Amino acid sequence: MTDPLSANPGFFLRLSALWRDIAGGRGTGAMPPLSPGLDDDDMGVVRQQLNACLEGKGGVVSAHARAASLGRAYLSLNEEGRIRFLGILAREFSTDHQAVIAAARALIEASSGGDTGAILAAETELGRTLTAPRRILLTQFNALPEGVKFLVDLRGELLTHIKTHPELRPLERDLRDLLTAWFDVGFLDLERITWESSASFLEKIITYEAVHAIQSWDDLKNRLDHDRRLYAFVHPRMPHEPLIFVEVALVNGISGTIGDLLDLEAPLLDPAQADTAIFYSISNAQSGLAGISFGNFLIKRVVETLRREFPGLKTFSTLSPIPGFRRWLDGVFAEGDIGPMSSAERKALRAVDDRGAKGALKRLIETDGWLTEEGGEEAVKGPLMRLCARYLAVERRLGSGEGVERAYDPVAHFHLTNGARVERINWRGDLSANGLRQSMGMMVNYLYKLDEIEKNHEAYQGNAVAAVSGTVKTLLKA
Repeated sequence: MTDPLSANPGFFLRLSALWRDIAGGRGTGAMPPLSPGLDDDDMGVVRQQLNACLEGKGGVVSAHARAASLGRAYLSLNEEGRIRFLGILAREFSTDHQAVIAAARALIEASSGGDTGAILAAETELGRTLTAPRRILLTQFNALPEGVKFLVDLRGELLTHIKTHPELRPLERDLRDLLTAWFDVGFLDLERITWESSASFLEKIITYEAVHAIQSWDDLKNRLDHDRRLYAFVHPRMPHEPLIFVEVALVNGISGTIGDLLDLEAPLLDPAQADTAIFYSISNAQSGLAGISFGNFLIKRVVETLRREFPGLKTFSTLSPIPGFRRWLDGVFAEGDIGPMSSAERKALRAVDDRGAKGALKRLIETDGWLTEEGGEEAVKGPLMRLCARYLAVERRLGSGEGVERAYDPVAHFHLTNGARVERINWRGDLSANGLRQSMGMMVNYLYKLDEIEKNHEAYQGNAVAAVSGTVKTLLKA
C-alpha cells in the first residue's frame, strides 16, 4: 500500500517549502541533511532534535522552527528511514513506567493522609507521568501550517506499517487518541460543494470518491447539478481537504439502479418537486482518520439540512453497494450451505446445467456463466436474492469488542448502527465491472425512517438485530 504522504507529491512539496521557511537556514531549529535510510549516526541526530523539541528552549518561534525542521527531515526519508524514525518515537519516547509507579504510590500515600491539596498535587503528577513524551512532540505539529494534515497522513502511514512492525502500535494509538479529540464532530463544518467551489477542492472530490468513480469533469458536474447535492465535513485546520463526503440525488421514489442516477443524459428534476433523497455515495477521504467515525453525524446533519431546504422530502434512503457479498458467497459454496431452493428454481437451474441444481448454481456463479449463458440470469436470480438477504440481515461476525456481534457486511453495519433498516435488494442495481465483481450486480436500499431510527439503533446495538422491511422478510422466509 502506498503511504499517504508519498502518494500526494504536490502536498509533499508545498509542505516542505512551507516548513523550510519556518525552520530557517542555520538557525535554532536547523538539522543537517539525513541519509534517506536514516543510518545510525543520523538516528543520533534525530534523537537530539526530538529532545530539543521537548526542552522547548527559546520561546514559541524557536519551538516552531525545531518542529518544522524535524518534520522536513522526516519527509526527506525513504520508507526504511521513516520506519526507523517512527521506531525511535515509539520505543524511546514512551511512558516512563517507573515514574508512573512512583507517582501512583505517592497518590496512594496522599490519599491515606486525607490532605486534599496533597491528593490533587499527586493526581496532577500521575497524569503528567502517564503522558508519553511522544504525545507532546506530536502536538507541536498542530501549530504548524498544514501540521494537522501532516499528522493525519502520518497516521495513515502508521496504519500501513503496524502489521509488519507491531512495535509502532503504541505510537499509532497515541496519534489516534489525539486526532479523535481534535476531530470531534463539534469542531467540523458541514459544507455544500458546488460547481463554484475551488478547482483544487473539486479535484480532491474526484480523487477521493471511493464508491462510484468519477469518470470526467462532466460526470462531476452532473453530480453537482441542481437536483443533486454534495456535502462534506471540513475541519478548520484542514479547510482545503474534505474529511468525508456524501452525494445525494433528489428524486421521486426510491431508486434501485445506480446507472439511472449517474446517467448524464437523464432529464433534470425540479428538486422542489422531489419526495425522496437518495444517498448514493459516502466516501471517507482521509485514510489517517480510519476508525474515527463521523459518518453517522454527516448523514444526520445532511438530513436536517435537506428537510429545511425541501419540506416536501418524505423519504430518506441510500442506494448502497454490497462490497463483501461475493467473497462471503464463495465461502458459502465452499461449505455447501446455500439453503433450500424451490422446485421452480431447481428446474430453471437444471435447464441450464444438468449436473444438479446446487452444482449448476455454483458453476454459473464461479464461471460468470450466469451473465453469458441462455437462461443463466433468471436461473440464479431467486437463490442469489435470498442469499443476499441472509448475508445482509442475518449473517454476523465478532466486531472489535469481545463477544460483540456486527453485520458481516461493513456497509450494512454502518447503516444499521445508524438506525436504518434494510429496505430493498435490487437485482441489476450496479452492472459495472466493480458491481458485478463485488455483489453480482446487486445493490441495497437502507431506509432512514425518522420515527424508527432510535428503536432500530437500539435493537442492533444491543442484540445485533437488523431492522428489515416486509419485502426482505419475505426473502428470508422463502
